[in-house]
Amino acid sequence: MDNILFLVSFVMLFFGGELLVRSSVALALRMRISTLVVGMTVVSFVTSSPELFVSIKSALNGLTDITFGNVIGSNIANITLVLGLTAIVFRINITKQTIKINFPVMFLAFILFGSVLYLFGEINLITGIVFVLLLIVFTLFLIKRSREEHTQLSDEDKEKYEKARKTPLVQSILYMLVGIMLLMYGSEFLVNGVQSIARLFEWDDRIVSVSLVAIGTSLPELATSLVAAFRKESNLAIGNLIGSNIFNVLAVLGITSIIHPIEMMNENLFVDYLWMMTSVLILGLFIYVFSKKQVSRTEGLLLLIFYIVFMFFLF
Repeated sequence: MDNILFLVSFVMLFFGGELLVRSSVALALRMRISTLVVGMTVVSFVTSSPELFVSIKSALNGLTDITFGNVIGSNIANITLVLGLTAIVFRINITKQTIKINFPVMFLAFILFGSVLYLFGEINLITGIVFVLLLIVFTLFLIKRSREEHTQLSDEDKEKYEKARKTPLVQSILYMLVGIMLLMYGSEFLVNGVQSIARLFEWDDRIVSVSLVAIGTSLPELATSLVAAFRKESNLAIGNLIGSNIFNVLAVLGITSIIHPIEMMNENLFVDYLWMMTSVLILGLFIYVFSKKQVSRTEGLLLLIFYIVFMFFLF
């Protein structure tokens, strides 16, 4: 029964994240927040909501390896699997903001996460508060920067604002509530399913969380980025992925540790962290050194191969 619920949980997390994305973007546009900020903050946050719900549920159950494994595995999946597939579909162009601000902030967030993990072996209440405060400062900075650079609305933004205004407010709120419910129950089914599969194949929670759980919670990012690629909106695709990775570290780990301290029980998780850092360094080489200001189809394929190699060594 748990195995069936495990499969059902993927569907619930996917549709829960999708409903939350639609409703959150519609509400944000109603408040006339620019699409740039919506993509980097609102969409990134809601596509990271499955990771948040799964991490909180795992921590409350004392399964902190799932919490860490979920975040690390999801970040690796976002950089290599999701971005790799997206770049194969359509070459990803990199904006100046991504080069100068977003990517460096993601890299620094990863370094901060690893430093705390290495020095203390856990993320406690105080560290969690610091993580969340850093996220708030970064978000406010993005909003301020967006308002300074986009004083005039583009025709595309005006069209999106008008479309959002026509969407009934009750509908957006209802979608948001249904999405949250699907995420809550989906995360519970997923955590229970992970324990069952781990017992069945005699795998530890870390392996299942870094692989299966991470892929499951990355489904919203995959769906959003692929749709953006097909629509040739590469800015949304790369912005969503980098934003999601920042939120995974600062929001998911930060909020979870405020609710319940997260202690690293399995030292192999630090090996997984090194894989994550390797993936972000490779992406950095693609952006800054090899094919500047873009991720080509060939580089997308290399990122995908990296993920396959990571899975091979994991199991």
